[in-house]
Amino acid sequence: MPRPRLLRDRSVARQVLLLQVGSVLLLVLIGILMASYDARRDSRSRATQRAVAVAQTVADSPTVSEALASVDPTPQLQPWTERVRRDTDTDFVVVMALDRTRYTHTDPTQIGRPFVGDLGGAPEGEVFTQEYTGTLGPSVRSVVPVEDDGRVVALVSVGITVSDINRGLRRDVTIVALVGGLVLIVGVGGAVLLSRRLHRLTHGLGEQELARMYEYYSAVLHSVREGLLLLDGEGRVQLVNDEARRLLALPDDVIGTPIEELGLAPGLVAAARARTAESDDLYLAGERILVVSSAPARWEGRDVGSVVTLRDHTELRSVTGELEVVRRLTESLRSQNHESANRLHTVVSLIEMGRSEDAVAFATDELHLAQLLTDQVVDAVDDPVVAALLLGKSAEAAEHGVDLRVEGELPPDSGVPARDLVTVLGNLLDNAFDAVGPVTERRVQVTLGGGPVGDAHTVRIIVGDSGPGLPPGDTERVLDRGWTTKATPGTGRGLGLALVVQVARRHGGSVDVGRSDLGGAEFTVLLRPTGSPS
Repeated sequence: MPRPRLLRDRSVARQVLLLQVGSVLLLVLIGILMASYDARRDSRSRATQRAVAVAQTVADSPTVSEALASVDPTPQLQPWTERVRRDTDTDFVVVMALDRTRYTHTDPTQIGRPFVGDLGGAPEGEVFTQEYTGTLGPSVRSVVPVEDDGRVVALVSVGITVSDINRGLRRDVTIVALVGGLVLIVGVGGAVLLSRRLHRLTHGLGEQELARMYEYYSAVLHSVREGLLLLDGEGRVQLVNDEARRLLALPDDVIGTPIEELGLAPGLVAAARARTAESDDLYLAGERILVVSSAPARWEGRDVGSVVTLRDHTELRSVTGELEVVRRLTESLRSQNHESANRLHTVVSLIEMGRSEDAVAFATDELHLAQLLTDQVVDAVDDPVVAALLLGKSAEAAEHGVDLRVEGELPPDSGVPARDLVTVLGNLLDNAFDAVGPVTERRVQVTLGGGPVGDAHTVRIIVGDSGPGLPPGDTERVLDRGWTTKATPGTGRGLGLALVVQVARRHGGSVDVGRSDLGGAEFTVLLRPTGSPS
């Protein structure tokens, strides 16, 4: 059966407030009723005990024994018992004969008349108590024997009227009610404060809205293909979906852990903790290239944390990087074609001018230089793909006025795929060409070699340049995991070092940055294929 709409529309905070107020009110009422019942029972019990104690004291008094020995005990006992009644705050003290004849009474007109009420076992020496309606109205009374040498000679009855007991009971109940009212005020006040806090936390939403939001949140969180990471103001992970766990290799108990303790890339951590929005920055996280967007999360003007979205562009960016290498190689071939066309036109022009010997000499010199460069590259590299890359880079360097030199040789059968060598050499040379662009003396040195003696599989590639070098701060950060390249979206550039580091890690190697003998930066890459000594 559907719940009333009025209750559904109430916020969770208001429902909790009503529930708490109702619970506190019910508990206070039950407490007051139970306390009143206990007070009533205790007041009757205390009155009975007091009546018994006064009656026994009167029965044991020598004054009573002496008066009973006389012919008329009333003149001696009546003033004395009245004084006892007033001092003990009881309502009547009656001394009677065994035949119920009263010797004393609060109302003197009742003296000499028979006692009204039960005697129980008092004539046999027992103490008897009861609640009975006598001449003074309902009362709690006790009857005790007066003994002389073990023989019962008279009876004493002491009573406290119910109206007197009720006056004391009303006083006790009033105190209980005041305490209950104070508890009710404190309880309602606490419920109001809790409701206000709950209202702030739930933003005044009802349970249906909260349930719907949670269902949608859970469905969206686990169905989106992008990684989602939410941090609070202290940088602790508060929410992470399955894709983010996969991309960042996060543990299952990551919730509540500071992001600095997750072993993520320093650049990625800095982006997540940033107080400004960042869009589509590229980071290297382990073996993955991630496109990361981050933005601060604010609510009602308060900074409550940050939101980080992650997209896996590893394969796409790797292919893009390789395409960039191919594009550069194509440009190198175009440069070679352009240069060859110029030389051919020169030879043809010399022949047309009738200077055949000069044409032959010029062509011979050009062929000799080209052959020397080709022989140098072929001697250094067995792989035709890598050799073609270096030849193309040589032509590109010549076109841009860069003195490119290749020394050493790669170990044969190193086990490193030509694709990875092209990625490393192509990206390092592109960075070196860019670095020497602003300087006058443009030189780039490539040194190829292997590992230590006995290690025939390790490949060492060193690329140095005569550029301005890296600033001190960037020298330490450039190879950090996840250092952002700030690539322009859509260009495919800016991922060179990330791809080089990725290749090196895949082959169990390393990338080091230092200062080149030429004056600029120098990158040293070690590649150790699986199975080679480390």
